[in-house]
Amino acid sequence: MEDGDGNGWVYLPDGSRRWGVYGAAGLLLYGTDVAGIGHVLLQHRAGWTHMGGMWGIPGGARNRDETPLEAAVREFHEEIAGDLGGYTVVGAHEHDLAVWRYDTFLLSVPELAAFSPANSESTEVRWVPVTAAESLPLLPAFRTAWPALVTDLQRSVETAG
Repeated sequence: MEDGDGNGWVYLPDGSRRWGVYGAAGLLLYGTDVAGIGHVLLQHRAGWTHMGGMWGIPGGARNRDETPLEAAVREFHEEIAGDLGGYTVVGAHEHDLAVWRYDTFLLSVPELAAFSPANSESTEVRWVPVTAAESLPLLPAFRTAWPALVTDLQRSVETAG
């Protein structure tokens, strides 16, 4: 993890905390295998991280001078090894908690490229069929957002096809 001016905890009125002084952002990559089955790229968080041992997407704190998409792409490159290559932004989901927000960008990629952890924040990175993602121990906020994210992915795939 690189040091940036956005690193730090924000405490919500309910007493919970979120990482990212200026909010946070991540990328949800979507692609299809040779059989046409939709997959998403998920990250298994290392045990030492906040809510470690759970699955989510690559992402993290946004710096003051970054757009949410710039932050999400930077965080992806910090956490994931492999070529992000050509992608198309097909949607975005904003989880706004008034004093903090998380932006998830939905990216369509042309193939299920090989990716692996680039730093110690991940124990594993893998393509998971969309229909199997909910069976994993997902980060609570990601699990809550999952139905809307799937709906947005399905809508974007139908529009593109």
